[in-house]
Amino acid sequence: MPLRSAQWYSGDDRNSYIHRAWMRRGTPAGAFERPQIAIANTASDLTPCNAHFDEVAKSVAAGVWAAGGVPLNLPVVSLGETNVRPTAMLWRNLAAMATEEMLRANPVDGVVLLGGCDKTIPSLLMAAASVDLPALVVPGGPMLTGHFQGLPLGCGTDVWRLSEEVRAGTLTRASFLESESSMIRSRGHCNTMGTASTMACVAEALGMTIPGTAGTPAADSRLLERAHASGALAVDLVREDRRPSAVMTRPSFLNAIVTLAAVGGSTNAVVHLLAIAGRLGVELSLDDFDRTGAGVPLLADLQPAGRHLMDDLFRAGGLRAVLHQVEDLLDPAATTVTGRPLTEYLRDAPIWDADVIRPRTDPLLPDAGIAVLRGNLAPDGAVIKPAAASPELLRHRGRAIVFDSVEDLHTRLDTVDADEDSVLVLRGCGPRGYPGMPEVGNLPLPAKLLAKGVRDMVRISDARMSGTAYGTVVLHVAPEAAAGGPLARVTTGDPIVLDVPGRTLRVDVPDAVLAAREPVTTGFARPARGWEKLYVEHVLQADRGCDLDFLTGSSGSSVARESH
Repeated sequence: MPLRSAQWYSGDDRNSYIHRAWMRRGTPAGAFERPQIAIANTASDLTPCNAHFDEVAKSVAAGVWAAGGVPLNLPVVSLGETNVRPTAMLWRNLAAMATEEMLRANPVDGVVLLGGCDKTIPSLLMAAASVDLPALVVPGGPMLTGHFQGLPLGCGTDVWRLSEEVRAGTLTRASFLESESSMIRSRGHCNTMGTASTMACVAEALGMTIPGTAGTPAADSRLLERAHASGALAVDLVREDRRPSAVMTRPSFLNAIVTLAAVGGSTNAVVHLLAIAGRLGVELSLDDFDRTGAGVPLLADLQPAGRHLMDDLFRAGGLRAVLHQVEDLLDPAATTVTGRPLTEYLRDAPIWDADVIRPRTDPLLPDAGIAVLRGNLAPDGAVIKPAAASPELLRHRGRAIVFDSVEDLHTRLDTVDADEDSVLVLRGCGPRGYPGMPEVGNLPLPAKLLAKGVRDMVRISDARMSGTAYGTVVLHVAPEAAAGGPLARVTTGDPIVLDVPGRTLRVDVPDAVLAAREPVTTGFARPARGWEKLYVEHVLQADRGCDLDFLTGSSGSSVARESH
C-alpha cells in the first residue's frame, strides 16, 4: 500500500520538489520513502503535568528511527487543568479540532499521541478518531507520591480535604501552605485515580496503548522504554494499515466502561468516551455506562475512592492485574494497536499486593459502576460515582439550597440556612452556562456544618467535578439550566429526592407547578466573539459528550488540493 506522505513527496514536479527540499535538512537518503510518523506532543511549561514530554518524545523518535520510519515532532494544543481559565474543558474540542486538522494537513502517515493531563488524552483520541490515521497513545504517567508530616499526599484529593479542614478550624492555614511544597514530588500527572490516570487506563482498555503502559510512573525509566516501543509500533501500524476505527469499536468502549468501574475512575471519563465514540460513529449512550458498569466490582484501592496512590498500583501489578480479575466481563473480540486482543495480555498478570489491588473475591465494593440517574430534575440523565459517595446518602430526601452561579455560591455559602440534610444545588455551570462545564460540582460545605463535623452532603449540579474529588455529588445534569433544563426552575426549599439504587433524581414538586415557573436566566455566559461564542452556539449536552455538533463523525485523512 502506498504511503499517504507520497502524495507530497513522490514525483518530479515543482510541488514535490518544494515539499522535499524544505524537509531535507540532514535527513538520510531515502527518508521520503519511509513512513512519516508525527509525534503529537502536548509538552508545555504551562501544563506542568506534561512538561516531561520532550524527553518522552526523544524516546519515541528513537523507536521510530529504529523501525525504519521518520519521526516528526508536532507540538499541539496543550491544556493544563490547574491553570487554564475559565476551565480546560472549554478548550478540549478546540485542541481536538486543531490536532485533527494538523494531522490531516501535513505529510504524515501515522501518529504517536503524547497525553497526560486530563483533557490531553481525550482531545488527542478525538482527533485521531476523526482523521483516522494509524495512531497509538503514550500516557505521560503519574507523579511519585509526596509526603507531609509522615503521611502520603494524594494530589487533588488532599487539596480538597485539607482546604476543608482549614475552613473547619482543624488545620492551621500555615500548615496547609507548608504542605504545598510536598504535594508535587516529581514530574507527571496526578497520582490519584483522577481523570488523568483514568483516561490513561481507559486508553489502554480501548486498545490504544501497548498493553501494560498505563500507570507507569512518569519518573520511571520504563516509561521511556515503552515510549521507544510505541515509536517502533507506530511504523508497523502504518505498514499494516491498522487504524483507530479498527481498534476503538463498540466492544472496546464497553471494555473501557468495565475498566472505569474496576479502577474507581473519574466521572469525567463518561463525557470523554461519549465524545470519542461520537467521532467514530460508534453507538454509545449513558445507558451503556449503567448497564455495562452494573455489577463490576471496585478492585483498585486508590484515592479518592480508596487509600492508595498510582505508584502503589504500578508496583502491585498495574492495570493488567486489575483487568485479569474481571476478564470474564471483557469482550475478547476487542483488539489493540498490537493487533492482538486485550484479553491475551491478561493471562499472566498476577496481583503482587492484595492490599492495593483486591482479588475479585474480596472487592472494595461489589458494584462500582457509574450510576446514571433520571427523573424530572434530569430528563436526559445525570451521573454519580457511588464508590466516592457516602453510603448513607445514596438514598436521601432534603431541602434544596440553590445557587445560581459559582460566584453566588462563594458569596452566600456560609450564610445560608442549611443543615446536614439539606441538598446543595448549583446551576449555570453546564457546557453552555459557564461556558465549558467547570469542575465545581464538589461544592464546599457551609463552614458552620464543617465545624459540627459534617464532611459530606448531597450536592447536585450541571457541572463536572475533578476525578480526584469525592463525596455524594450528582453531576452532568442534562439538560443544563442554560439549555432550558428543569434545574433552572428549582427554588430554595424544594424537596429533592435522590435514590441511587433506584436510579432516580427528582424534585418533589408537581410537574405543572415546576413547568409554570419562570426559569432563572441570570449568571449564564453570553460571549460576544471568538471560540467561546462558537462553543456556546454549538456544544452538545453532557449526555452526548459535550462535543461540538459539527465535529461529530469522522472526516478521514484525505486532502485533495495543493498549496502552491
